[in-house]
Order: sequence, then structure tokens, then C-alpha cells
Amino acid sequence: MGWTLGLMMALLPVLVQAQGWQEPPRGSATRADLLDAIRPQVEWQLGSPVEFVVHDLRVAGGVAFANLYPQRPGGGQIDPYQAPAYRRGELAPEQMDGIGVQALYWRSGRTWVALHWVMGAGDVWYATPEFCAYWRAVIAEACQGI
Repeated sequence: MGWTLGLMMALLPVLVQAQGWQEPPRGSATRADLLDAIRPQVEWQLGSPVEFVVHDLRVAGGVAFANLYPQRPGGGQIDPYQAPAYRRGELAPEQMDGIGVQALYWRSGRTWVALHWVMGAGDVWYATPEFCAYWRAVIAEACQGI
């Protein structure tokens, strides 16, 4: 068992380098900065407060990708029909595939900015030549063949 753990630890840097991105660990400043960068947009749509279940969070250099599911603190579900954006006529839950959020980030100095984001996407909206040109390192599987 000890040699297996040692081998895994020795291979970890190789695997991380091969994938081209890293996931910021829980509790890290980078992870908090990325989640805080998208939080105001999501709270504008769904109301506050919002916390995220992180399905995917990837960083490579000055770009990042997130696949998140918003919820109320403690795991409370969010009803999109009760959301401020629905009341404003900006949200059509019946045309959405849930309230999951994907975001493409750009680092500007020491600040992460959610440049492109979509809530409730039914497709892989970021699989385009324009997005792949900048974010390929964090969305490589979506950019295959592009």
C-alpha cells in the first residue's frame, strides 16, 4: 500500500501538467475569488444569498472555467419561479436545463472576472472557436476538433 501511495504522489505533478489545469483547493483564496466573481451575477438572477456546489473548477494561468450549481446556504433549493429575474421577465425556467451555471473567467491583475457565463444551458455553449482560442487550457474536451 505504501508504494502505491508513493507512486501516486510521484505521478501527481505529471498528471496535473498533462491536463494543463489545476483545481483550486477548498479554502484557497483562488477558489474563493472565483466563486465570489460570479456570485453577484447569480444573486442578481436568483436572489441572495447564494452558495455554490462546485461540479468543476479549473484554473490555468490567467484563465478559468467553472461548472456550478447555486443553492441557498445549507443546501436549500432555489425555485427559479420565485427568482427576481423571473419576476422581472428576464428568466424563462421552462426553457432552461435547471439553474446550473458555467462561467469562463479571465484574470485581470489580481482580480478574477467572469467574462462569459450562462445559467441553465442545454448545450455546451463555450465550444466555439472564439472561446477555445482563449480558454482551451481549461475546456480542452469541449474544444476537440475546433
